[in-house]
Amino acid sequence: MAEKKTVGKKTEKRKAPAIKTSRNYSKIVLYPSMTEKIVRAGEQNKIAFIVSRASNKKIIKEAVENLYAVKVASVKTQILPDGRKRAYVRLTSEHNATELATKLGML
Repeated sequence: MAEKKTVGKKTEKRKAPAIKTSRNYSKIVLYPSMTEKIVRAGEQNKIAFIVSRASNKKIIKEAVENLYAVKVASVKTQILPDGRKRAYVRLTSEHNATELATKLGML
């Protein structure tokens, strides 16, 4: 097979900026998000945060567990139309999302 030769600029795949291994959790979880939908989700033991666009689900889970001393069961993420990233965090049954929301001043 013949090798492909590139003419001009080389194309490289862009990657999201890497977050260092000594993580600063306050740069990952920016602030809690509050809407009517999220208040109703509190009954299902869920809470939402606006997070860094460069973060993934594993990093978000680790950050929430370390910042708020809770155990996270699952994380779902969503990119909002304005470019922010929202993470829906479901806590384990031993922790209560409503109590955490009250502690954060959301309720």
